[in-house]
Order: sequence, then C-alpha cells, then structure tokens
Amino acid sequence: MSEQEREATPEELLDAVRKMKVSDLLLSTVATTANLGYAKLETESRDLEQARLAVDSIKAILPLLEGHVADEVLRDFNQLVASLQLAYVKAAEEQPKGDAES
Repeated sequence: MSEQEREATPEELLDAVRKMKVSDLLLSTVATTANLGYAKLETESRDLEQARLAVDSIKAILPLLEGHVADEVLRDFNQLVASLQLAYVKAAEEQPKGDAES
C-alpha cells in the first residue's frame, strides 16, 4: 500500500482539524449550499422552499466572513448569491399558480 492509499490515523485527522480555519469551512459551506440551491431550482428537482433556505443561509454567512477572507473572494460569493436569487425568482415565476411549493 502506498503512502497516498493508506488511511489517516485519528491523530493525523485531529491535527488536520486543528490546522483548519473556520473561514475556510464557511466558504466551503457557502459553495456547497449554492450548488444545492441551484439543484433545487432545476425543473426535475424543483423545491423552492429549499432553494430559498439556501439563499437565506448564504446571506447569513457572508457578512461573518468580512475581514476574514480576501475582499475579492467575498465579492465573488456575493455575486454568486445574487445570481442564485435571480435564478430563484425566475423559477418562482415559472411555477404554475396551482402548484404548492415542496
């Protein structure tokens, strides 16, 4: 078994967690949430309630990152949430009036 194939020991995992930054985890969470939000806007998996939750949660996290990540990164993520909001509005307009949100 090569060095890359072996599993990390509990001590190595704990050391990796200690070195991790909360801001990095939050950025990853925002990116994952945005991807999930977009998936919930697709016609075959549309769930406007979940998409809205994705938008709202991202909007809650981004201000916490001010001063902890580069301004351009924050700008890009703010643009991402704005695009997700626009996609949400478009999907909501396409929703037939008689359909209840999932």
